[in-house]
Amino acid sequence: MKFLKNLILFFALTFAALICIYQLVIHFVPAFGGDLTTQQKAEYQQLNNFQKGKFVNRRAVPEPLTFSKFFTLSYTFLTTRVVNGRPKNEPAIIKINKEDLRQFNDSRLFWFGHSTFLLQHLGKTILIDPMFGKVPAPLDFLGQKRFNSNLPLNPEDLPEIDYVVFSHDHYDHLDHASVLKIKDKVGAFICPLGLGNHLKRWGVSEDKIIELNWWEEKRFEAFNFICTPAQHFSGRKFSNSQETLWASWVIKANNLSLYFSGDSGYDTHFKTIGEKYGPFDLSLVECGQYNKMWPDVHMFPEETVQAGIDLKAKKIIPIHWGAFKLAMHAWNEPPIIAAKEANKKGVALEIPKIGQAISIDSLSHKNEQWYR
Repeated sequence: MKFLKNLILFFALTFAALICIYQLVIHFVPAFGGDLTTQQKAEYQQLNNFQKGKFVNRRAVPEPLTFSKFFTLSYTFLTTRVVNGRPKNEPAIIKINKEDLRQFNDSRLFWFGHSTFLLQHLGKTILIDPMFGKVPAPLDFLGQKRFNSNLPLNPEDLPEIDYVVFSHDHYDHLDHASVLKIKDKVGAFICPLGLGNHLKRWGVSEDKIIELNWWEEKRFEAFNFICTPAQHFSGRKFSNSQETLWASWVIKANNLSLYFSGDSGYDTHFKTIGEKYGPFDLSLVECGQYNKMWPDVHMFPEETVQAGIDLKAKKIIPIHWGAFKLAMHAWNEPPIIAAKEANKKGVALEIPKIGQAISIDSLSHKNEQWYR
């Protein structure tokens, strides 16, 4: 009996110690970000997509992640051997000339891998989900490294950035170190509700942060940024899951209509957005990190193509792949399947190399299938 009591006491003290360590880490490591204030929670409670202290999807997904399910998912991910899960050699990249970025007259888009894009149009430079870090995690030892050891352009070499757009606060989309490197050269950060708390903790001036709910718009001169729904979730630590909103984005300006999906499972919101704001010259649509265990929050490649059809996209670029291993499929499976599905359905699809300049005006690049 004494042994049993001592064993129970040992586990209780160990558990308490782990909680204390966790609290200390999230307090002193800024990468974990900020939290909603009591005032914000009270204000958000009046919104249709905020219930019982958390943002929600149109449908009741994803299911609450219990400890047992979290353990099962983690164990499966860490122990499953994935053939070609990471490329044998670093994927091909095209270096971007930093001086060329400062002197441009045309409209163009650059992909940095995963979901990071740089858009230049009408003399303005826009960054979308800038994640330049090597590991999509709050601490480097918690994640696997980026496929490429180098980027097409170092963030320090970026020109002045007029607008930065974020889709949600997961580490592969909102990176602490990346924000620190660019924040002093950014005119405005445009993001979903609540995400600004992370930026403020990292030293971004509050007057530079614009937060929007689904279907809200913000206009800057010729540009209109429209926050549109996505079917996903959020959170940077165990204690603040779903406290910030996730979103997709519509960017409209003279001679440009662009859609960015962020992370999302397939649902009717794509058709609604297409009917309301389409057709789109170009749609950047999630196509990676999918699995049958989480079908509601990430799309399979076939769904990516269907989403593009729903959006009335003239051309689709599949995103959310090519930089990190966050699921149990081959690293190049997403574009291979998406290209096959697009060809079957007669959909125009572009799969640029990382760093390749994509002309918005022509959109006529030939797919080289470099990812094979």
